[in-house]
Amino acid sequence: MKAVQISQFGGPEVLTVTELATPAPGPGEVLIDVSHAAVGLVDVFFRQGLFKDAPGMPAPPFVPGLEVAGTVRALGAGVTEFRVGEPVVSMSSAGIGGYASAYVAKASMMVSIDGLGIDPALAVAVLPNAAMAQVAFSRVAHLSPGETVLVQGALGGFAAAFPGMAKQLGASRVVGTVRASKLAAAEKTKLPYDRIVNSATFVDDLGDEKFDVIIDAVGGSVRQDSFAVMKPGSRLIVSGNASGDWSHQVKTSDLWLNSVTVSGFNAGAFMGPRPEWIRPALQAALIMVEAGLGETEVDVLTFDQAVQAHERMEDRSLNGRIVLKPE
Repeated sequence: MKAVQISQFGGPEVLTVTELATPAPGPGEVLIDVSHAAVGLVDVFFRQGLFKDAPGMPAPPFVPGLEVAGTVRALGAGVTEFRVGEPVVSMSSAGIGGYASAYVAKASMMVSIDGLGIDPALAVAVLPNAAMAQVAFSRVAHLSPGETVLVQGALGGFAAAFPGMAKQLGASRVVGTVRASKLAAAEKTKLPYDRIVNSATFVDDLGDEKFDVIIDAVGGSVRQDSFAVMKPGSRLIVSGNASGDWSHQVKTSDLWLNSVTVSGFNAGAFMGPRPEWIRPALQAALIMVEAGLGETEVDVLTFDQAVQAHERMEDRSLNGRIVLKPE
């Protein structure tokens, strides 16, 4: 099979296209002929070796990628809910392996898109992230109908899944923030935000408006400023660190005095031990996409352009997501 492999930790140039043996599905697994593999910020972190000293993290050589779309080629023993040739989207339990023309997935982490008329590039760009957004809202933030949501980095690959899922779960208002350079793109987005403002001035722009739930995958000064738009009972969900600022700290006494909550949401760590949550979350994501609430921008590149894809992830020039296709 054709694959994009990380030969060593380093910059985008360590991504190389190679030929590897095609894997076979074991019990409870499915072999997928991959049509599209999503590129995520976690792939960049893995390539950089940011988490290389953490237990269980991948070491070179390995194939990155945790979200794929394609068709079923073969079924492992005990798999009865899918059929050969069926179009599917899958998440990865290990967080790697997706940048390949063939991928072995756990059947429990897949969902069929057969007959739904959803473009596979959009499906892989949106469905897994929307599933994670559903879990973040329902299991961590405990979002209730009628509550308000603020999404930092509103057009980011992961963040873009949150406004649609918030609306689907009954949020009354969803506001996003973006850098000044992305305000023009924000005006054209089809994502269901009620308003998008400058992340550098959002506190002043929003005036007295406060939010029940804040989703922050940005970090740094944006995370610190988020406390200014919280009220007693507000929940700040830390879901990433696109800013690259790993030094931010929170005073726990401030949480107590202001009666606010800060929770971390790392989808792999949180959902890994709870595989039974994944299929229902993917089904909820399908409903969201079918309702037109996930119309994020998707750029499709080939495996041969994987270096370019990672360069764009690093310089943060992307509005939406990049997906790779074998050819």
